[in-house]
Amino acid sequence: PVEVGFGNGRLVARLTGSGVPAWAEGSAPGATDMYLVRGGTVVARVRAADEPKPTAAEGVAALEALGLRVMLLSGDGRAAAEGVASLVGIGPDNVVAEVLPGDKAEVVEGLRASGEKVCMVGDGINDTPALATADIGIAMGAGSDAALEVGQVVIMHDDVRDVARAVSLSRATMRKIRQNFAWALGYNCLLIPLACLGIIAPEVSGAAMALSSVSVVSNSLLLKRWRG
Repeated sequence: PVEVGFGNGRLVARLTGSGVPAWAEGSAPGATDMYLVRGGTVVARVRAADEPKPTAAEGVAALEALGLRVMLLSGDGRAAAEGVASLVGIGPDNVVAEVLPGDKAEVVEGLRASGEKVCMVGDGINDTPALATADIGIAMGAGSDAALEVGQVVIMHDDVRDVARAVSLSRATMRKIRQNFAWALGYNCLLIPLACLGIIAPEVSGAAMALSSVSVVSNSLLLKRWRG
């Protein structure tokens, strides 16, 4: 049987023992080259390029405006990955290219080990290990079933801007939780001692407790006014 393989330059080196032939060398900005190897010889080259979604650059800018560091983690060649990154506003220092699915998880784990809180956004089967490894895995709604199963958060629309909206909404929710906790704790710390000392009547204490609950619920309902 004749051994046939299709993949990147590393696969070519393994199957041919020499590397990419002269006729198949060269590259194009933003493109990834893949090679068909048959019987230890490169017989064809396929060049492919990704086109970012129209809203990708706006989504990246929105995330950076929230104070987040945005990185591109890709299995494509470095030239292709950096080409796409430049189109959406990600600098070359924040591009990790030519990584296998398992390697993506290792990159995420390395960032976590350095003290970073990592949110991984992905939609493919290859992203599944990294989604599972990250502190928060966000799967895009149009992605693979495997990614949707692993992701802790699912973005229903295939729009990168919704990732920034999800982060902004989660921060607003946590602010409300802290406000409600402080509000309820303040009521209890102030009125329980007064009630124990007999300074205020029991019915006043009960009314104050009811008011505390109403205040917490009302403050929570203000989230309906949130706009991302």
